[in-house]
Amino acid sequence: MQSLDGRRILVTGGSRGLGLGIVESLVERRAHVTVLARDAGRLAELKRRHDVTVVTGDVADRAVAGAMLREVRPDVLILNAGATPAMAPLHEQTWEGFTAVWNTDVKAGLHWIQEAIRLPLARGSRVLISSSGAAIGGSPLSGGYAGAKRMIWFMANYANGIAAELDLGIHFQVLVPQQIVGETDLGRSAAEGYARRSGIAPAAFLANFGKGMPPRQFGEHVVTILTDPAYASGTAFGLKGDTGIQSLQG
Repeated sequence: MQSLDGRRILVTGGSRGLGLGIVESLVERRAHVTVLARDAGRLAELKRRHDVTVVTGDVADRAVAGAMLREVRPDVLILNAGATPAMAPLHEQTWEGFTAVWNTDVKAGLHWIQEAIRLPLARGSRVLISSSGAAIGGSPLSGGYAGAKRMIWFMANYANGIAAELDLGIHFQVLVPQQIVGETDLGRSAAEGYARRSGIAPAAFLANFGKGMPPRQFGEHVVTILTDPAYASGTAFGLKGDTGIQSLQG
């Protein structure tokens, strides 16, 4: 997939944050982008600024997943939408806060992966799913977030096994940002929580990750993964502002 010109690409959670960075990079490559999100106001603003199709809906709704895949028939599906976890140490977490990411990110991932296989998407299709560096190193202030993001990684591996068994020609891949992105709502919440815990300013905490990775740079990395043959066969890729894209094992 060395060119995205004219490719049908469906992005969930593409109206803000890292998802918006992805959408802007795709539009610049003249892809036909459809964005699904829950905030109708943000979607309207996105459509005003960019030539995209927007749909308001709940990413965790199985019926929405099935209907969107049947309607769009994307060459590329990018699952980026997710919940912002409650930031608190383990003993202060509620069950509702602890499981929020499981009930959104993991639930949505399961439904969309299942529907992509059941339809199925066309041979040669790619499904990119956003995970997190927390899936590797943990995240002690975000409840069940790290486990949820690791489960997404596992599901991509499971899906690749099924796609191979059924000879579907669909490839599932995981995007793993290996730093907190302070320009996003999730990143700000995490940076503020960990900075407060450490007694430092959020900017000082974010500096520990080295060079920042703004949403648009993240989007450019995603475009590279889609268009550079070097990333056509891997399953998981770490992304950082200073070191770029790195293939991950496991």
